[in-house]
Amino acid sequence: MSRETVYIRDLAGHVGQRVELQGWLFHKRSSGKVKFLVLRDGTGYLQCVAFRNDVSPELFDRCDRVPLESSIRVAGVVRKDDRAPGGHELGLDELAVIHQAEEYPIQPKEHGVDFLFDLRHLYLRSRTPRAVLGVRNEVVQACRDFFYGRGFVLIDSPILTPAACEGTTTLFETDYFDQTAYLAQSGQLYLEPACMAFGKVYCFGPTFRAEKSKTRRHLTEFWMVEPEVAFLELPGLMELAEQFLEHLVGRVLERCPEELKFLERDVSRLESVRAPFPRLTYDEAAAILLEDRAQERMKEAGAPPFVRGNDFGGLDETLLTERFDRPVMVTHWPTAIKAFYMQPDPGNPSQALCLDVLAPEGYGEIIGGSQRIHDHDLLLRRIEEHGLPVEAFRWYLDIRRYGTVPHSGFGMGIERFVAWMCGIPHIRETIPYPRQIHRLYP
Repeated sequence: MSRETVYIRDLAGHVGQRVELQGWLFHKRSSGKVKFLVLRDGTGYLQCVAFRNDVSPELFDRCDRVPLESSIRVAGVVRKDDRAPGGHELGLDELAVIHQAEEYPIQPKEHGVDFLFDLRHLYLRSRTPRAVLGVRNEVVQACRDFFYGRGFVLIDSPILTPAACEGTTTLFETDYFDQTAYLAQSGQLYLEPACMAFGKVYCFGPTFRAEKSKTRRHLTEFWMVEPEVAFLELPGLMELAEQFLEHLVGRVLERCPEELKFLERDVSRLESVRAPFPRLTYDEAAAILLEDRAQERMKEAGAPPFVRGNDFGGLDETLLTERFDRPVMVTHWPTAIKAFYMQPDPGNPSQALCLDVLAPEGYGEIIGGSQRIHDHDLLLRRIEEHGLPVEAFRWYLDIRRYGTVPHSGFGMGIERFVAWMCGIPHIRETIPYPRQIHRLYP
C-alpha cells in the first residue's frame, strides 16, 4: 500500500489511509500490551498507538527506548478518535529515529520562570508557548489584513534614528560611525511624511525603550503596529482604533479556538468586545479615580493615590476599566504630560487631542495615539520647549512647510494585545525571545 507524507493538521482528509509523518516525540506512555507515542510536527499533536500483537517485537521495544524530543518518522493508518489530541490517532506500524535526543532538560514537572526562560530556545517546544505564539501569529496577520484591505500602504521605518520620538530618557544610544544614533522608539515620525505622499500608511516592526521597568507589562524590545492618515482628526482616529481592535479580537476568536481553550481563556470576556467603546475624557476619568472607593482601593493595594494632572498608573487603569466589559477610550489628556507632537485642543490648549485605549481585565494601555501638530511654528515651539535638538527635526518640520494638513495616527504594542487575548499575566510569554532589564539570553 502506498503512503503519503502529511502534516498533522491535514489528517482529516486522510482517515482510513496509510500515511507517513515526521516530527518530534513529545510524550510517551505504556499500558502493558499497548504503547502510546505523541508526535508533534509544528502543526499539531498526534497520538500514535502500537499494539504488541500488531507490530514486530523490535518496533514495540523501540517505542520505550526513544527519548523525548528525538526527531522521528512514523507511518500507519489514520483513525478518527474524538478522545485523542486533534481528534485523530495513528495505528503505528513503522517507527524510525532520525536523531536520538539527549536527556531533555524540560520535564513534565514544575520549573521556575528563570529556568524556563534560560532555556527559552527549548521551552518554545512546550504547549503554552506554542499556544500563545500561535495567537500572536494570527494577530500579526490580522493587523496586515486590516490595513491592506483598507488601502493602507506599508512603510518600513528605520531602526536607527538621529533623534527621540517619545523622550530622551528612554533611548538606547549607539555609535553610528562618528555620530550618535538611537534605536527607534517608534516609526511614527517617519510615517508622517509618508502619509503626505500616500494618504494612508502604516509601519510594523520592532521598537526599543530603555525604560528601567520591571513590571509585567513592559519589555525593552517589542513590536508595534502604527497607522498614520492624512486629513484625519481625532474623532476619525477613535473610530479607526475601535474598528481595528474589533477586527483583531474577532479574528482571534474565529481562528484560534484551540489555543484559547488550552490556555483556559474565558472567551466570553472577548466576545463582549464590540463597538462602540466607552469614551471618557481625562477629566472624567480623573473624577472616577478621585472617588472615595477608588482612593480606598489604592490605599489597600499600597499604591500611591492618584493626583489630577498625572499619568495613570497600572492600578489606575485597572480601576477605570473594571466598570466596563470592553476597552475604554480616554481622550483629551493634559498637554503637559504628553509628547511634543500632539495637537492642542483649539478650544482648550491645555489639553491634547489624543487618546489612550485601555484594555479590560487589568491589561492596561494597548493603544496610544493623537492628532499631530500640523502648524510649523507651533511644532517648532513645542520642540524647543521640550529641549529637543531643532536641527535633528528639520526634516520633520519640513512636512509643515509644503502642503501641511491635519493628520493623525496611533501605535499598538503587539505583545500587550496578545497578553490580553490569551489571558496570561506576564508579557514575556508573548514574544519568542523576551528582552527585559535583566534578560538578554538566549
